[in-house]
Amino acid sequence: MRPISRRSALLVGGLGAAATAAGGAGLWWTASSRFSPIAGADFTEPDALHSTNGGLQVRLEAAPGSIRLGGHQASVLGYNGGVPGPTLHLRGGDVLQIELVNSLAVPTNLHVHGLHVSPQGNGDNVFVVVQPGRSFSYEYLLPADHPPGIYWYHPHHHGVVADQIFAGLFGTIIVEDTDPPATSRDRIMAISDITLDGSGSVAGASPMDRMIGREGRLVLVNGHSNPKLSARPGERERWRIVNTCVARYLRLRLDGQQMHLLGMDSGRFPTPKPVDELLLTPGNRADVLVTAVEGESAFRTMYYNRGSMAGMMGPAPLGPNSRDARDTVLATLSVSGTTSGAPLPVPAQPAPADLRTAVVAAHRQLTLGVGGLGVGTGMMSFTINGRGFNASRTDTVVAAQTVEEWTLLNPSPMDHPFHLHVWPMQVVEESGTAPDTIVWRDVVNVPASGQVKVRINFKEFTGRSVYHCHILDHEDQGMMGVVEVR
Repeated sequence: MRPISRRSALLVGGLGAAATAAGGAGLWWTASSRFSPIAGADFTEPDALHSTNGGLQVRLEAAPGSIRLGGHQASVLGYNGGVPGPTLHLRGGDVLQIELVNSLAVPTNLHVHGLHVSPQGNGDNVFVVVQPGRSFSYEYLLPADHPPGIYWYHPHHHGVVADQIFAGLFGTIIVEDTDPPATSRDRIMAISDITLDGSGSVAGASPMDRMIGREGRLVLVNGHSNPKLSARPGERERWRIVNTCVARYLRLRLDGQQMHLLGMDSGRFPTPKPVDELLLTPGNRADVLVTAVEGESAFRTMYYNRGSMAGMMGPAPLGPNSRDARDTVLATLSVSGTTSGAPLPVPAQPAPADLRTAVVAAHRQLTLGVGGLGVGTGMMSFTINGRGFNASRTDTVVAAQTVEEWTLLNPSPMDHPFHLHVWPMQVVEESGTAPDTIVWRDVVNVPASGQVKVRINFKEFTGRSVYHCHILDHEDQGMMGVVEVR
């Protein structure tokens, strides 16, 4: 990507508060009139990097630049000159080494979302700060039995996480199966959204955007608007889908085609599950088999009502224009030609661990709170158990190698997707009802005025990490806590 001006770099790097406050609404409407989606490009994927001999070494440079997004030239941020960054393919037991080079005008760092790796030192340590012009060498040792699945990487420097991801800093990680299903092709689909102003720069977020959680005008798959995919009837494809959006929920449909869900977030189900619709909160991933049926089908995200600010600020739509979020075509699949032979059966997988009968060492309650407007700030408070984030404070201390049950409460009128780093969560109760299957997630949706109970096995690793709302504007404003396992 070619360099852009320091002013633009500051805006997309998270320091454009003055521009945001002064012109957020104007920027939005300029974006809507001039930067509408351009459809029709062929489906493409980011560069793929594969581990060999038990390891993968990667240099990731976070930098501003000018690239094409959704058919428009845009001044954004990217890893190694692309949006998304390269896809990293790993296996259980691998060592992943990443040299993060910060060519931004502001600090950044790196989080490997969903990977079960150490949070200490140069591991998945979100307390590391990489200053502009500096680099940092991360190293992650995956356990030999690490669950296969779809993961992703992105910045996690508190206060600018939403700005940096919204501007293009994200990429996919795949931990491969030991016994993968037979497919005609595998596709990586990193779904993102962004808003561009009249000059093609990333539009600033208004105070309302930050309180609700911003949703971009352009909804993209691997940086493209409505790319074209093609297949023959009967072919089976594997779609690995990542919701990298800052706040947008993806309610996904592919009408006219056969979809089977292999897994969500980490791990695989024992057998694939037929599905008509998938809901991915921000940060969730889905591993899907698509068996092609002749005809043309739109892969789309439908409107999802994640709540409102009614009762606190009066009724408000979710996003600057809720009409545009109701039904967006993400990609178009055209199926024609000679019918392919019947796909081979999908190998059965072992049943996942089940903590419902485990000994519980501690019960905890975490309340995701949204408070009134702050005096002199005009902004709402976002807290967990009444406290905003403080990196020097430890909010929860856990004994290593124990199982805990956490009740996640959400008294607010908006959904909050809850993410715990390093250790996945088993959902054992949602709004008073126990699921009838074993459900593991690393992002769990806590509905407005609802609650969810999860159990967590704090195994293998010790150290300090975090949990937070994955509406990243809320996280940046304080809805995050520190957990220490020792």
